[in-house]
Amino acid sequence: MQKQPMTKEGADKLQAELNRLKKEERPRITQAIADAREHGDLKENAEYHAAREQQGLIEARIKHIEGVLGHSQIIDVTQIEANGKVIFGATVKLLNIDNDQEVLYRIVGNDESDVKQNKISINSPIARALIGKSEGDEVVVQAPSGNIDYEVLEVLYL
Repeated sequence: MQKQPMTKEGADKLQAELNRLKKEERPRITQAIADAREHGDLKENAEYHAAREQQGLIEARIKHIEGVLGHSQIIDVTQIEANGKVIFGATVKLLNIDNDQEVLYRIVGNDESDVKQNKISINSPIARALIGKSEGDEVVVQAPSGNIDYEVLEVLYL
């Protein structure tokens, strides 16, 4: 399987969640199951069934995070000499030429993307159009609503 790019920030966040699930949530659920077993008949014990269901969800999340981290190539954009070019992990300040609105995007991996935080996936149309561009370049993004013209105002490596 091909490695997927991920920012160092994204990997650190997933690793912190994984540690919390393994060190806090898993023992808490194990104790909840043990406590529910002490109440007797398991067939009619709602606490036991709820704890087992929660245990399944936690184990599935742990497995998912381990899979994502195992198939990721961690890229620390602060350690790369990019010479002003837009690369994976860069933060790009754009000017929409049509309406003079400025927007700031960070190009991240698929599992990290969050439009509300202006983190866009490397596979998004905007990111694909921006990769390799420099400050001052004009970019045409083919969006579902039509073409959008942007000017690259600034490229930051945070």
